[in-house]
Amino acid sequence: MIVRSFKEIEGTDRHVKSASGTWESKRIVLAKERVGFSLHETTLYAGTTTSMWYANHIEAVVCIEGEAELTNDETGEKHTITPGVMYLLDGHEKHTMRIKQDFRCLCVFNPPVTGREDHDENGVYPLLTEPDPA
Repeated sequence: MIVRSFKEIEGTDRHVKSASGTWESKRIVLAKERVGFSLHETTLYAGTTTSMWYANHIEAVVCIEGEAELTNDETGEKHTITPGVMYLLDGHEKHTMRIKQDFRCLCVFNPPVTGREDHDENGVYPLLTEPDPA
């Protein structure tokens, strides 16, 4: 059994801040836990725009605070995301988040991330893995 709080991982290697400066993520469950998914609390900052494409992952996101406009870059379809709204990137959709108010959300990734990922120039997280335990 694992019990940990987002508070206790602040400032550790599980607390990742993007190179772009548009978001930070507290990664409370990672690939090294070997449970088949990762779980994060992510905050995207008001007034920022982030384009992403999870070519290697499926992501589910539940907004718990704030407001954002989610655009499916492949179709142009737009959605307002507010507390209690979930979106699922089950088709590896390229998407853009325009943040109206600081946007705090819980994210689940499959396959799980290692905690070292950041978006590349295409908005993609690389597919990193943890070594098999000896």
